Amino acid sequence: MKVPSDFDVNAEISKLKTQTKAIRKRCYTQRKSKLDPYHGEIIQLLNGGSSGAEIRRWLLGLNVEVSPSTLSRWIERNHKNG
Repeated sequence: MKVPSDFDVNAEISKLKTQTKAIRKRCYTQRKSKLDPYHGEIIQLLNGGSSGAEIRRWLLGLNVEVSPSTLSRWIERNHKNG
C-alpha cells in the first residue's frame, strides 16, 4: 500500500489525540433520573409515611423498575425532610 506524499503523520496524531481528549472529558452536570418525572408523587408518598419498598411497588405498577439503592440515593438527594 502506498502512502500519499502529502500525509502528515504528526498532524493526524495531534488531531486524534485532541479528539480522544474531548471524548474522555467528564461531564459534571447531574444526569436525569428515571424517577425525576415522579418527583412530586414520591415526595408525597414519603411525607405520607410510605417506605422505600412500598414506593418501589408503586413505581412497578407504573412500569418503572429501579433498584432499592437507586431509590434510596434519589431520596437522599431529593427529600429535604429525610
